[in-house]
Amino acid sequence: MCTLHFPVQMQSDIRTALHLAFSSIGSLSPFRRSTLTLPPRCLRPAASLGLLSRPFSTSASLPDKPSICTADELHYVSLPNSHWRLALWRYHPPPQATPRNHPLLLLSGVGTNAIGYDLSPESSFARYMSGQGFDTWILEVRGAGLSVQGSNFKEIKESANAVSEQMEAVAKGVTNGMSPVQQPNNVSDTLSDSEISHFGQDSIGIATAWDESKLVSKLTEILMRLSERLSGFLSDGQSRLISAKLFDQISNLLEGSELSDRLEEVRANLSNLLEKQQNSGITSQIRDLSQRLVNIIEEGQRSVSPQFIDMQERLSSTIEDFQKQLDLIVKYDWDFDHYLEEDVPAAMEYIRAHTKPKDGKLLAVGHSMGGILLYAKLARCGFEGREPELKAVVTLASSLDYTSSSSTLKLLLPLADPAQALNVPVVPLGAMLAAAYPLSSRPPYVLAWLNNLISAEDMMHPELLKKLVLNNFCTIPAKLLLQLTSAFRERGLCDRSGKFFFKDHLHKSNVPVLAIAGDQDLICPPEAVEETVKLLPRNLVTHKIFGEHQGPHYAHYDLVGGRLAVEQVYPCIIQFLSQHDD
Repeated sequence: MCTLHFPVQMQSDIRTALHLAFSSIGSLSPFRRSTLTLPPRCLRPAASLGLLSRPFSTSASLPDKPSICTADELHYVSLPNSHWRLALWRYHPPPQATPRNHPLLLLSGVGTNAIGYDLSPESSFARYMSGQGFDTWILEVRGAGLSVQGSNFKEIKESANAVSEQMEAVAKGVTNGMSPVQQPNNVSDTLSDSEISHFGQDSIGIATAWDESKLVSKLTEILMRLSERLSGFLSDGQSRLISAKLFDQISNLLEGSELSDRLEEVRANLSNLLEKQQNSGITSQIRDLSQRLVNIIEEGQRSVSPQFIDMQERLSSTIEDFQKQLDLIVKYDWDFDHYLEEDVPAAMEYIRAHTKPKDGKLLAVGHSMGGILLYAKLARCGFEGREPELKAVVTLASSLDYTSSSSTLKLLLPLADPAQALNVPVVPLGAMLAAAYPLSSRPPYVLAWLNNLISAEDMMHPELLKKLVLNNFCTIPAKLLLQLTSAFRERGLCDRSGKFFFKDHLHKSNVPVLAIAGDQDLICPPEAVEETVKLLPRNLVTHKIFGEHQGPHYAHYDLVGGRLAVEQVYPCIIQFLSQHDD
């Protein structure tokens, strides 16, 4: 195994590349036509949580599956108290395969879908495992791949087909030399009528210079949403940061004027109200203060000073832009704990109901964040004295603590700063990589080094790497990043409360674990994997690093889809799972 150091110059290049990718995509506002993987349109609440108990098809031909899905079956799992329906790709073992006692659950990395486990018939971890006799299931968590929001089978099927078509259009467009921002995207399908309407226009489309009542209502609505909806999204301190950002933007309109002191008084009163529990009295006070704020702006507009020219339009624009960003934050309203406490348990229960293992347990393999989810589940169950219902676990390039490593993910920490939650409410990973792909795969190969973050040199066929880059990645909520970045701080990954540190309880696990690392993994370096391995009971953990000093080498994805994985990595996993399956 060779030790790698990440050059300072490459760190600078990564920041530059991220900036270029964001620039090519445009604003993160949902009003722009882009290939951001926005969840399909919000549909009405489900009438029955048990509605989606059957797959799209039960035959090998699967005529009803979306074309992007290459599994034998596509199932959907309902989530309690949620409109989300999670996609489960199922692969049946062939009749001649060795019978197994437990089904196998595969969990993917952050911002990725099921395609990474099934790139092609010749490079498919899922197909390989089913060929070895394991009834194999890949979970796509909320916001990933073919997981959609819906209330009935017809709507879910339509949404899944739309997502599939969009993913294929992105790959086709980039292949034909088009920029991702040129790809067709029906924005009206993902936004409500109120979100599409432009503030400051009347019913016949003529812009109005100043509609005081509408502006007051809009400002009141935003402030109420900051108090009500973002209280579940961010901590109190983070909510204050976001509301302060709005007030700063408005204050800038009156900077240096005699009205600024009056504005600061209103600002202080509004800030105090936003921190209190909601009731009708507070709602009325917020509206009254919003009216006062608008009146101050209007008084400034009447001033003869040139600095107040078009002030109302600038205020309207400020509020409109703020609301668009707020809508985007609310649209991507989930974090790591949602995956851990809701998505994974729902999928496990569904798989058990369909496969009926005698002991009620599953085998599980997790890559990157998928492995982190498995570690977190073992820690949580160990702390609570519950059975994790897992027979054995394999983690690929996963850790609960990255503080001792030189992981390139540290470069994303500024994007997860709560103060930046409005500037970057989501990280459109799929669109960023699609935008950067031509620069990494064609002369003069300006961003060729990006490929090394995914796969080591000569470890993936170029066409498979292209499919992985263009079809496997999704959009990541800032809320999810906020929690995951705790893995780069003292004591490692914690829950959303910031009080439960998963690594502190991993030693209480009673489940066998095989932890695998790649020698040239720049995202989850071997030392990060080892940091978590040493916390597990010694008699239950097996640690393996793939890659040789003279080559071949394994980067982050090579453990799943590298050209030598089928010869070197897969047999190691089969041996471990077979031992514990018996």
